[in-house]
Amino acid sequence: MIPPRFPITEQQIESVVAEFYGLIRQHPALGPVFANHVADWPEHEAKIARFWKNAILFQRVYDGNPMAAHLQAGDVRPGMFGPWLGLFDSVLERQLPPETAAAWSALAHRIGSALRYGLLDSGPRDQPPSLR
Repeated sequence: MIPPRFPITEQQIESVVAEFYGLIRQHPALGPVFANHVADWPEHEAKIARFWKNAILFQRVYDGNPMAAHLQAGDVRPGMFGPWLGLFDSVLERQLPPETAAAWSALAHRIGSALRYGLLDSGPRDQPPSLR
């Protein structure tokens, strides 16, 4: 059994995800983008909690492809990751001990950077990528 990346419980992961998506739904820029794609919020939150349980606790409970999902959405832009991560960090800081919040934030920022660059690199090949 692989030890977790950092100490955290499944309940803490679920609580962070629930608060985060409650804030996302109210966010003036991010809320409408998510609303275009999420029909069942409890199911979406459960799926994302499984993602984090896989990424942090190494549970094999998530089956998905975040890069493909963000690319297929069609309206996710690289510039959205800054506000997304800022909101996520605020939830981590409110809910978790500082060391745990910092460790999860670092992981989220690495994943967010990969997704952002994946979106930048997905443009037409006959012109430079859009950096917006």
